Amino acid sequence: MTKVTYKIVQHDGGWAYRVDDVFSETFPTHDDALAAARIAAAEQQVGGEPEEISWQDSTGKWHVEHSDGGDRPEAEVVDDATGAASR
Repeated sequence: MTKVTYKIVQHDGGWAYRVDDVFSETFPTHDDALAAARIAAAEQQVGGEPEEISWQDSTGKWHVEHSDGGDRPEAEVVDDATGAASR
């Protein structure tokens, strides 16, 4: 199973959450960023309806895949300020 980690970090004069090298918007407080990361992590794990997905790769080729809507990653929030992790 895929795992997605949302890390709480200082960013651009405030606080943000980061997934890999991508930052969220900047929040004024640590608690605001932590709350937003927890919401995003919870939503990441919610399944959806089966559907066809179309996407374009880096060479410009289009692909079509079927998604059953239930294959969701495990998500956790890691607070770099405290070192704590939560799911």
